[in-house]
Amino acid sequence: MRSTWRDRDRDFQKHLPDGETTQYHLIETLRRTQTDNNPTPGYDPDHNDVYMLNLDCDEVYPGIFIGDAVTAKNKKYLKILGITHLLNAAEGNGYGFVNTDENYYADIKIKYLGLPLADLFKTDISKYFYTAADFIDDAVSTGGKVFVNCIVGMSRSATCVLAYLMIKKEMLAVDAVRLVRKNRYIQPNDGFLHQLAQLDNQLRRLRL
Repeated sequence: MRSTWRDRDRDFQKHLPDGETTQYHLIETLRRTQTDNNPTPGYDPDHNDVYMLNLDCDEVYPGIFIGDAVTAKNKKYLKILGITHLLNAAEGNGYGFVNTDENYYADIKIKYLGLPLADLFKTDISKYFYTAADFIDDAVSTGGKVFVNCIVGMSRSATCVLAYLMIKKEMLAVDAVRLVRKNRYIQPNDGFLHQLAQLDNQLRRLRL
């Protein structure tokens, strides 16, 4: 057991040929990446139904949608999109949280995962990186579609999707940020960007 921990410590100390990823690399990537003006997925301008109003949703990767709380609660719209999984990255009551749970989606048979995350610099979102990645992968790898939300679909939800792309699709953090930002205006807080940079360094060392 002792040698296992020594080996693991050595892995975390491996020199990265291109240097360490930092939150500032990711901030700069966000700043330099322009978001495309794509139409809202599934939106039909000829439909005047109330459930087609106030939609905020973008497909950021095949089968992965990021949106806000209002859209996440719009079950008719989720059915139109063919959503099979929903990850609420802001589960809870009160300001800054979205008060849905698995019972909310029970009637449309959507698989649900809720993470009780506050959008604060000090929040440890990294402890959910692999949980979120596994859940998203469960949807995408089986031909399903996943909707990932927080309040406005910019920070907590985006961070979970970025972690998925890094862990499951082996993307570098800067490439994942560039891809998602191109498809949706995202802005993870600086604390989340720091944790994504740390994840990037860990994954890069494991793949050396």
